[in-house]
Amino acid sequence: MKVMITGAAGFIGPYLARHSSQMGSTVLGIDHRDPETPWVGAAAFELCDVRDEGRLSELVSKFQPDRVFHLAAQSYPTISLIRPRETLDSNVGGTINLFESLRALKIMPMVVVACSSAEYGPVASQDLPVRETHSLSPLHPYGVSKVAQDLLAAQYFLNYGIPTIRIRIFNTTGPGKRGDVCSDLARRAVEMELGIRPPVMLVGNTTNRRAIVDVRDFVRGIWLAADHCKAGEVYNLGAEKIYSVQEIIDEIHSQLGIKFKIEREATLVRACDELVIAGDISKFRNCCSWEPKIDLATTIRDMLEWWRLQLAKSVESQPSVKA
Repeated sequence: MKVMITGAAGFIGPYLARHSSQMGSTVLGIDHRDPETPWVGAAAFELCDVRDEGRLSELVSKFQPDRVFHLAAQSYPTISLIRPRETLDSNVGGTINLFESLRALKIMPMVVVACSSAEYGPVASQDLPVRETHSLSPLHPYGVSKVAQDLLAAQYFLNYGIPTIRIRIFNTTGPGKRGDVCSDLARRAVEMELGIRPPVMLVGNTTNRRAIVDVRDFVRGIWLAADHCKAGEVYNLGAEKIYSVQEIIDEIHSQLGIKFKIEREATLVRACDELVIAGDISKFRNCCSWEPKIDLATTIRDMLEWWRLQLAKSVESQPSVKA
């Protein structure tokens, strides 16, 4: 089987490439930038911005994928507020370019589109965990772009028969993640451990709650989606257990070799944050017989270790000061 992964240099891409290779597939990853870490074994990699329809079509034509995991996106809500046009161009325009390439080339791979829980926006407590049938009311341009991706994938299935599966991804983290709450807290904790930050954890809203899934569980799930989910359908994929930011801090505290204080920092509070993000994954679970296997303690342990390695390299690379 030939598997193409767009956005392959991002956080999820290398994990998915490794899993796809382990499943016996020939893998091609594409992204507009090189991976930060060494690319996966025998998997091929090509530079390609999904906004470049000609280059994308060339690679699709040459590779002839049986399965496409469309992960390419500008994926940060905060950045989308600053650069909304770039976000829409990448996420919406890139999705159109992918499907138009497939349509023009008359190629019909299974396309798994990485949609987002951000499509739902704020959800009332009585509607949690949120189901796929809930209305879509995103809070920021990133969420809007994901709604567009979602609906575009649906219409390419309905109008042209391109088999698509839409996966609304809930909070996914793990070693190598940057820019989410678990990663930011783990990094600050290790900086304190290394003595490059005072033993004070600056935090925003500690009562926000998230259902958090480990990336290694997630890639098992998204692979199963391509095998078992129904073309044209949409599915939530994430964890079922919900954690507050305070619970994540407590877990980090319990695993760290030093003690630290917690102080609230107003600049870390985001106006566009949903108070609770949790999805009903029963539709996906019933379809794929999938359950998360990695608990939060293991995820935090591995993230702390990853940051120790990264920050140790950074400290070692600093020029020494001679007296």
